[in-house]
Amino acid sequence: MTFSILAEYFEELEQTSSRLSLISILAALFKEARKDEIKEISYLIQGRVAPFYEATEIGMAEKNVASAIARSYEVDREEVLKLYGKLGDMGLVAQHLSLKFKISNPPAGRAGLKLGVKDVFDTLRQIAKTTGKGTVEKKISLLCSLLEKVDGVGAKHLSRIPLGTNRLGVGDPTVLDAFAEAKLGDRKKRKLLEDAYNKVSDLGLIGETLWEKGLEGVQKLDVTVGRPIRSQLAERINDPEAILEKYGGEAHVQLKWDGFRTQLHKKGQTVRIFSRNLEETTHMFPELIEGVLKQVKANSVILDAEAIAYNPESEEFLPFQETTKRRRKYQVEEMAKELPLKAFVFDVMFVDGKSLMDTSLRERMKVLEEIVKADEILIPQPGEFVKTTERLNVLFQDALTKGLEGVLVKRPDSLYEAGARNFNWIKLKKHSNGELKDTIDCVILGYIFGRGKRAEFGAGALLVGVYDKETDEFVTVSKIGTGLTDEEWREIHARADKIKLDHKPARVNSLITPSVWVKPEIMIEILADEITRSPLHTAGMEESSLPAARLPDGQGRQGYALRFPRMTRFKEDREPEDATTVKELIEMYNLQYKK
Repeated sequence: MTFSILAEYFEELEQTSSRLSLISILAALFKEARKDEIKEISYLIQGRVAPFYEATEIGMAEKNVASAIARSYEVDREEVLKLYGKLGDMGLVAQHLSLKFKISNPPAGRAGLKLGVKDVFDTLRQIAKTTGKGTVEKKISLLCSLLEKVDGVGAKHLSRIPLGTNRLGVGDPTVLDAFAEAKLGDRKKRKLLEDAYNKVSDLGLIGETLWEKGLEGVQKLDVTVGRPIRSQLAERINDPEAILEKYGGEAHVQLKWDGFRTQLHKKGQTVRIFSRNLEETTHMFPELIEGVLKQVKANSVILDAEAIAYNPESEEFLPFQETTKRRRKYQVEEMAKELPLKAFVFDVMFVDGKSLMDTSLRERMKVLEEIVKADEILIPQPGEFVKTTERLNVLFQDALTKGLEGVLVKRPDSLYEAGARNFNWIKLKKHSNGELKDTIDCVILGYIFGRGKRAEFGAGALLVGVYDKETDEFVTVSKIGTGLTDEEWREIHARADKIKLDHKPARVNSLITPSVWVKPEIMIEILADEITRSPLHTAGMEESSLPAARLPDGQGRQGYALRFPRMTRFKEDREPEDATTVKELIEMYNLQYKK
């Protein structure tokens, strides 16, 4: 497939506002591509040249991409940057200058008709791998060599990839839907691919294997050290008695720490660390590497843990806001001394060549106790199995007195279900009937222009949503205008303007039209007084069966909304799909009225 054809597909994806259309366009793309191109196309759709967990970043700043555009179309870089300031999108700048240049130079760009997808991918990957003396110049020259050979649409989409500003609006589940439709004949067969995807976290590998070895080949893919597993997540129930009843009279309890979800991989003397959103963070946490090498008594292992900053003088664990300071690329050693980390290890998914994914929690806890020794940098958390509400309450209250959010309660015979969010794991946090005490993780979908003082910030209210896992859509739950400092308003506006769109994103379901739509990428934590029913918001929208007295406008189509919402913080270590789900929101709503 030529890159010009791929760019036309990208143009269709960008312009559609329907998720079903996204699937159809992608399916057509995959059907047209050769099987040895599926992997590369999958990564390029994500704006990448490698899976997310591989630390292969193209690493070009805006000024460097501007230099490549200027050189390709024979203009001054300052002209490129000036146009960028006006358009706000380097892709549109490249498209405009490409078309202008080729009107004056008709023969230019004809080679682009034959420039293959693999040629572009390999060159972009070469840019990412370029290091050493003269790196900047080499990267500019390589990007320039591609821009000179593509048409205007190709230049638009190509220029965005090095900057990470791909605007296709395609989520991983949508790509899996398209794989299923193109190769298995029905997008509803996505679930046949999801189990393997959750174990390998690599869309390119899933696509390549499906095309080359079929569904049977995909289902043979398994956990491997060095490739992160998508984290298992918890649902919420705030009634200890109900949890024990749900689990048949016995539950496993662990403390719930508020830090970084950290996946620790060890093979021989090599340790790699991955975040909850699959980013490799090995270089950020040297003390965790030391802890794994010193304390883990296994040749190969994958551990699930929570890393938290620690004050050795006061022997206190620090708040999340302090822990976040450790997520940095520079001055790592200095920060490790100032804010050392400890990691609470609460699960094990692989040991010495054997996957434990299909092993019960009870057995995994035995393995955890055997392989993580001492109580130093790594602190094993084998937890406690309880059979009474009284004991569960004691452990819960003990967690609160330690300043923790609460406890994680788990089904004793449950397996480790990668990527799943279900009631095999339950968060038990402080809560009172009729009053919302838990926070909700939301994604910013757009903003409304401000008035008065807010006008100077560019945004006066945010339209936010939660994630509907069943439909792979973001659905609205609130407009929010409180809880942010002046500086945070400015920061949100600056972030949002980099990802603003001129139309509703295809994976957003909204009855409200904000002043500006943005790609659903920025995650914030929200506290609200109550969850209510609303005819304006689309989270869980359906024909309501509740009494009319409980509904603002009587019977009819009702969604769920937040009453008196306020932002508490940004959630930097989350992907948009990690937002609170509609299912969780409805569960929280029902708990409010439980007597």
